[in-house]
Amino acid sequence: MAEYLASIFGTEKDKVNCSFYFKIGACRHGDRCSRLHNKPTFSQTIVLLNLYRNPQNTAQTADGSHCHVSDVEVQEHYDNFFEEVFTELQEKYGEIEEMNVCDNLGDHLVGNVYVKFRREEDAERAVAELNNRWFNGQAVHAELSPVTDFRESCCRQECTRGGFCNFMHLRPISRNLRRQLYGRGPRRRSPPRSHTGHRPRERNRRRSPDHRHGRF
Repeated sequence: MAEYLASIFGTEKDKVNCSFYFKIGACRHGDRCSRLHNKPTFSQTIVLLNLYRNPQNTAQTADGSHCHVSDVEVQEHYDNFFEEVFTELQEKYGEIEEMNVCDNLGDHLVGNVYVKFRREEDAERAVAELNNRWFNGQAVHAELSPVTDFRESCCRQECTRGGFCNFMHLRPISRNLRRQLYGRGPRRRSPPRSHTGHRPRERNRRRSPDHRHGRF
């Protein structure tokens, strides 16, 4: 019996533990879920709840009407956000193996930022410190997440639900930014200045005047 219960733990056959929370670290029913959400006491992964705000979903004019933001502007805004969060967390807390941002629209997933550190101790320290911080005018809500394999967390079929799917739909960063961030060693600082006094740039992205989204 014990072997059977262990084999179905966190699956759809498990009538006690929530399979969605086990796979994606979030559940659309929240505290009203009829199954248990077993929050980890240690994990390599943390989640920063609802941290990313897509300007296409939030941009409004002075009269409250929706303001059009182009796909190019959104990608630039997202890359700037991703780079800033990734760089600051890695410099403060330790090497990051993987970071992902949900592109879902459901309240339990929208803007969630999942950060998988190489060491569990780094993740624990990040959660303890980040819950006392603000970012871009909003309080940071961080917690340890059961997610370690994002392949199991993501929607892997031709999805008709789009942003309202209950599995993760991850927003990709640009290829150049991925190469830059994941090519870095742990806790690497800014590149050295050249003889002209300017830091060399690996990318040539135009930054808007308000590109600084906030500091932890």
